[in-house]
Amino acid sequence: MSLLDRAVQLALDRKGRDVLWLDLRGISSATDFFVIATGTSDVQVRSIAEHMIRELRTEGMPPSHVEGLEGGRWVLVDYIDVIVHVFHPEARAFYQLEALWGDAPRREFL
Repeated sequence: MSLLDRAVQLALDRKGRDVLWLDLRGISSATDFFVIATGTSDVQVRSIAEHMIRELRTEGMPPSHVEGLEGGRWVLVDYIDVIVHVFHPEARAFYQLEALWGDAPRREFL
């Protein structure tokens, strides 16, 4: 299973809401994909991110960088080719990454 598919699965494992990926290949040189998920509380945001970090690390895929884990409003987990954003609902609405990258192909997971 690819890192992209695994990241989506792990977000869904912890009941992440409105999970999707954006395909940034050809649009941005920063990364190939964003995975975006929402937690309903600061605790759930941290739980989703910690679960993903722990599981992917045990599978030989440690993140290159993590930001925001302590706060729980927006956690960014950077895997170079895939960057995961786990948001609190208010932060997701404020930053609107889906609108910012509106021209990127996407896939939504329910």
